Amino acid sequence: MLKRALALVLIAGLSTLPAFGQQNKKAAADQTAVATPPVAEKPTPYDPRLMRLAEILGSVSYLRNICKGDESEWRLMMQELLAEDTANEPQRAARLTAAFNRGYRSFASTYVKCTPQAIAAEETYRAEGATLATEITARFGN
Repeated sequence: MLKRALALVLIAGLSTLPAFGQQNKKAAADQTAVATPPVAEKPTPYDPRLMRLAEILGSVSYLRNICKGDESEWRLMMQELLAEDTANEPQRAARLTAAFNRGYRSFASTYVKCTPQAIAAEETYRAEGATLATEITARFGN
């Protein structure tokens, strides 16, 4: 499951969506209606790397949005990652979501338009994200 979610991160190296934490109420209600009871949270040895990856996804999401202005798969990748790796662990999912939003907001407070520095930051973060996804998959994948 983790391999599949991280593979999506690697594949979508050229796309982006707005902040992940902005869900509509109907979608949230639908998710809670079919959700199973939470289980005890099980920290994984790759959680710190996964938190960093979520933050990078948020950062790249914002930067790609202001520079390319296109809709993309970053938010969907984050949702897939949450579904695959945090099933029935709402606290862990909330931490990953917060990391994504933190990355998104960190650049939203710095850049209001696309600049050469924003483009360079996006490329750097995207490369770091791909490296992290590869490392997590190679070391901890099923």
